[in-house]
Amino acid sequence: MHFQRLEDLRVDHDKTQIEIAEYLNMGRNVYWRYEKGKREVPTWAVLKLADYYKVSTDYLLGRTDERTPYPPARRR
Repeated sequence: MHFQRLEDLRVDHDKTQIEIAEYLNMGRNVYWRYEKGKREVPTWAVLKLADYYKVSTDYLLGRTDERTPYPPARRR
């Protein structure tokens, strides 16, 4: 599955694939595969990228057009 928003968010934030790959502690080729849908994005990377870009995971994955992240869960 191709996640166009990974590339769109990166470009909107004036970041290179190398910078995002370093943030995720991986090689640029691995990150490139995520952007192009050649490799499945692991959950930990989706969560980290959503925090980095300050968007919801659903927005990042193209499930909604609402960028705003959800409020944090309340601890009991």
